[in-house]
Amino acid sequence: MHQVQDENQEQVTGMVCQEADLKDGQMKEVTVGGEKVLLVRTQGQYSAVGSQCSHYNAPLVKGALVGDRVRCPFHGACFNVRTGDIEEFPGLDCLPSYKVKVEDGKVYVSINKNSLKLKKRVKEMCNMVPDIKHTILLIGGGPASLVCAETLRQNCYQGRIIMVTRDNLPPFDKTKLSKAMDLDSSSILLRPSDFYQQYGIEVWTQKEVVSVNPADKVVKLGDGTLQHYDQLLISTGCRARPLDCPGWDLKGVKLLQRYEDAKEIHNSCLGQKAVVIGASFIGMEVASYLSGKAASVAVVGTSKYPYERSLGPEIGKMCMKMLEEENVKFYMNDGVTEIQGENGKVKLVVLKSGKVLEADVVIAGIGVIPNSDFLAGSKLEVDSRKAVIVDKFMRTNIPDIFSAGDVASFPLTIRGDQRVNVGHWQISQAQGRVAALNMLKTPTKCDSVPFFWTVLLGKSIRYTGYGEGFTEIIFKGKVEERKFLAFYIKDEVVVAAASLMFDPAVAHLAELMAAGQVLTKAQAQADDLSWLQM
Repeated sequence: MHQVQDENQEQVTGMVCQEADLKDGQMKEVTVGGEKVLLVRTQGQYSAVGSQCSHYNAPLVKGALVGDRVRCPFHGACFNVRTGDIEEFPGLDCLPSYKVKVEDGKVYVSINKNSLKLKKRVKEMCNMVPDIKHTILLIGGGPASLVCAETLRQNCYQGRIIMVTRDNLPPFDKTKLSKAMDLDSSSILLRPSDFYQQYGIEVWTQKEVVSVNPADKVVKLGDGTLQHYDQLLISTGCRARPLDCPGWDLKGVKLLQRYEDAKEIHNSCLGQKAVVIGASFIGMEVASYLSGKAASVAVVGTSKYPYERSLGPEIGKMCMKMLEEENVKFYMNDGVTEIQGENGKVKLVVLKSGKVLEADVVIAGIGVIPNSDFLAGSKLEVDSRKAVIVDKFMRTNIPDIFSAGDVASFPLTIRGDQRVNVGHWQISQAQGRVAALNMLKTPTKCDSVPFFWTVLLGKSIRYTGYGEGFTEIIFKGKVEERKFLAFYIKDEVVVAAASLMFDPAVAHLAELMAAGQVLTKAQAQADDLSWLQM
């Protein structure tokens, strides 16, 4: 590659390819100044952006390019290939974008020397102006609140932003807690503490809102103090459902919801006998993590296979086998009747089948409960599960009160606006953004397509769509070989897909769903999957 340095503008310029090398809709990774760059051609024009996803640094060249945006193959974040701006989550930051010049049939990319090593770009934000007497209060310290705060500042909101969280930490990457439980707290913070100071975002940790008074636009905190708001976001998430059997309160019975819980579970399980109750995503990730660290790991589940209702029995069976190979024992079609202790500490777990498991630590992953109890008496509408009801603009039934994230029940576009409650990290971030824009009177709907992932023993299963009520699964590849793509069918159409070692199929499918395309059962059954590359 021919490379020159422009000393006047401190730029590194590299000739990266011939103009004819890429066709429309193609991308390739090129090198400029020793750094990797994603070169893209769309509608006859070349553009260049950073090559790594700003979420977990996945190589975007392996992702799905549809129109002017590329979707990360790993976790579904989307970026505009012309500007580098993030358009769909997870992740917070944009990609750097670079100058491209086509001359004499050759394509040149120029990068400012000072920004050569930058892998991500924080969107420009304004700051607070003390004279502006307007307060937006964000209840909850998760991804929805953080993205809401950042979106407000990105769109020139200069009033006061207060984020109230029960956690000891400012917003952190909660998805990592069940996958790598011994992480240092600084490594999971979504933003360093000086970020909040820089942009005038107040983060009140270890504080809890105990009631909301919409008539006076005031919330009451646990210490009795009152805080006025002009606009309010309820993004309190969910809490882990506790066990309700005798012995649930013994020492050694754990729930996973805070950073401290993950650390505690890790430390208390080393070389000890662990029993995980619940064979869905949290339970299985915890069992996977503890295999090889605990003396023994047992999983108790109510269905025949893990994930049976969400991913189907075939994938559940495969995941079970993966963990069994690491000496995890499964007790399926079973449940817990009692936890017995000695001197106030866990000793035995008694199952409905009559089996008795030895245990030093018991971890429950049996579902979640929306954190909405504090709204009692506020006249805010909640559904039968106590999730806060919102419209597509994240508005509740009370003016100036919005809700987002795991605590919200919202109309899902790809399911004909069926009201759902989806506990995905990416959806929480998307809804935080939409709430902020609507607070600022920029009418914006939440049309995001759900995308999530789970990790077992270093293998990632990706999932997109909303598969509840599926009646059939069509597989490509072989589940038993641990390389497959699964289409979930309901009413003759594809409502969701999952994959393992089949990238970027799920990312492509998410893009097609986002574009409003209806994917038929016939397409899923076809041997030719070229329609996935459209």
